[in-house]
Amino acid sequence: MIGLTVDGRGVATLTLERPEKHNALSQAMIDALTDSAAEIATRRDIRVVVLTGAGTSFCAGGDLGWMQDQMRGDDADRRKAATALAGMLGALNGLPQPLIGRINGNALGGGVGMACVCDIAIAADHARFGLTEVRLGLIPATIGPYVLARMGAAHARQVFMSGRVFNAAEAARLGIVARVVAAEGLDQAIADEVAPYLDAAPGAVRAAKRLTLSMGPQIDESAVAASIEALVAQWRSDEAKEGISAFFEKRTPVWTDESGG
Repeated sequence: MIGLTVDGRGVATLTLERPEKHNALSQAMIDALTDSAAEIATRRDIRVVVLTGAGTSFCAGGDLGWMQDQMRGDDADRRKAATALAGMLGALNGLPQPLIGRINGNALGGGVGMACVCDIAIAADHARFGLTEVRLGLIPATIGPYVLARMGAAHARQVFMSGRVFNAAEAARLGIVARVVAAEGLDQAIADEVAPYLDAAPGAVRAAKRLTLSMGPQIDESAVAASIEALVAQWRSDEAKEGISAFFEKRTPVWTDESGG
């Protein structure tokens, strides 16, 4: 479900390994990613980390079975799940090593959040992006602090509320990814991004990252807590119930043009 390999140079590759589900985040994946991040953070032999997805997608966001569990649960269950997701994002964001996103395919919902916790992300040109939660009556809450920190409010407001899907070139313009390359050149682009870190003093690299985290936009406990409570409240809404139900019933929700509602 989550793969972690480390080569002789100290380059770790952290892979979402659920390609049959487009690497959608289940509770088990969230927990495994959190555990992997905790392990990586303690390892002095790891100098740089590459985050990617197996198969054709990077990450399709939240697993719909996981979403159904939230619909069946109560506020305490939903708060626990949202807190776990927020903790996973925080663990990746706070890694002492540089984190490079290898965006090999579509990044939707939480997948955009995963790209935004990377220090730099490089996307294949065919990848599609979108903060699609609102289509299901939900909101991009727990990923919100990281998305806003990466994109800035002006850029985020162009895509945060619409749920529209956009291409890799627009993702670069918005600041989600640093650059876009042809799919066949993605591995070389990642290798080129990794190389300078291997010539730099590992302790200095860690210190420099620690400084950027302390001096950049602050994602503190109050912001994370607010994002969790916002998601819990939205899960409670009639729109969330309708959006999730409509998806599983393979119909359009009542608010769409096609529904006639």
